[in-house]
This record gives sequence, C-alpha cells and structure tokens, in this order.
Amino acid sequence: MHKHKIVILILSVTLFTNVYSQKATTQNLPKFDHRFMHFGFLLGINSADFYVQRHPPTALNTGADSLFVLDPKSSTGFNLGIISSMHLNTYFSLRFTPNLAFASRNLIYTFETIEGPKQYTKVIESTLINLPLSIKYKSVRVNNFSAYILAGAAYSLDLASNAGNDNLSNDPNDIILAIQKHDYMAEVGFGTDFYLEYFKFGIELKMSYGLKNLLYNDNTEFSNPVDKINSKMFLLSLTFEG
Repeated sequence: MHKHKIVILILSVTLFTNVYSQKATTQNLPKFDHRFMHFGFLLGINSADFYVQRHPPTALNTGADSLFVLDPKSSTGFNLGIISSMHLNTYFSLRFTPNLAFASRNLIYTFETIEGPKQYTKVIESTLINLPLSIKYKSVRVNNFSAYILAGAAYSLDLASNAGNDNLSNDPNDIILAIQKHDYMAEVGFGTDFYLEYFKFGIELKMSYGLKNLLYNDNTEFSNPVDKINSKMFLLSLTFEG
C-alpha cells in the first residue's frame, strides 16, 4: 500500500502538471457538475491495521506479565460500494459512499516463558459495512481533469465480530481475540477525476482512523495486556460515476 500511495501521488502531480500545460480541448460531460445529484460505484483495495496501546507494566493483570512484544501487522482486502453525490456549489459536494469491506488484521504476541520465547499470531478477520459521509472540495476543472480533497466521518459495523463469544479452550492457539462490533472513524483523502466520454473515472486514496476502543476484554492472556485497540485503514479506490 505504501508503494501504491507513492505511485498515485506521483501520477496525480504529473497529470495535474500536464493538464495545465495543455491547450483547451473539447470538454466531455460539460454539464456533469451542474446536476444536483449523481451516482456511481467504487472498487477498492484496502490495507487494514490496528493501533495497539498496551497497559503499563505496573497495571498488568495476572497472567499477562510475560508478554514481551505485541506487534500488529496489516493485511490486504477489498471494498465494493456505491456512490451518491450531492452538488452544493461549484467546488463543494456532499458524498455518501456505503461500502462492504473484507479485511484482515494480525496481532503477533511474543511471550517470555521458562521454556523460552513463544509466539502466537491472532488473525482478526472482518466483514465490514461502512457508512461514510464526507465533504468533497474539488479544484477548477481543466479540460477533462480535476483534483480534489475530502474529509468526513464514518460508522462501521463488523458482521464477523466475535465479541461476547466464550473462550473455553485451554490451548492458547485456540483462544480468539475478540473486537467490538461497532466503530466510528474519521476520514481524510484525496483523488483525481477524469471526465471521459460517457462517465467520470476517478482514483482516490482515503485514510480512516478509528475513534473507538475496539478491545473486548474477556480476561484472557491475549486481551489482559492490551489497553486500547483502534482501527486504521488505507483504501485505494477506482470510482465510476455517471
């Protein structure tokens, strides 16, 4: 995803520079931005991760003081969604982009034991219904190109949440780390729009940061050492609007 972000940034700057250096040409979809509403869909690749905050050593619960390292690792998933956009004026629009996201995140625990270090990987798979609402500010359209930034908030529902399930196993490999079902996120992003003959095509990079502590503490050796878990997601989308 870091490579994708760099490529998109370089591509956007290059295209923006090239467009401004071009002579005026025939505009595609000349009345597109004058309509009150328009709709579309998005296809995206996400990189989901956690921000994890551990308890300080003096506050650790019994059985958790052997934790040496807790390392979150991101994984790649994908998003499918629809776009509805309300034009407020020439530069601003209100966007509602509900989408379904398939995401996976890993937490790698390393414990110090009398037998030496032991490592366990807890995979948290999520099926998310995301309901983002954002304000989009776009640049002046030059020929068939414009750039934009956006900011907003989103509600997320994890259909695969294990919160409330009992961890009855004594085998650490079988113990799950459960996270809460509901989340609230702040979002920022940027992108580019290309006005084609029959529709508008866009490339967008958006960053989402969870505001709610997702930890469901069920008193296991994997949940006790953790104070907070917050979600993070980078989403690279292709948008098609008509």
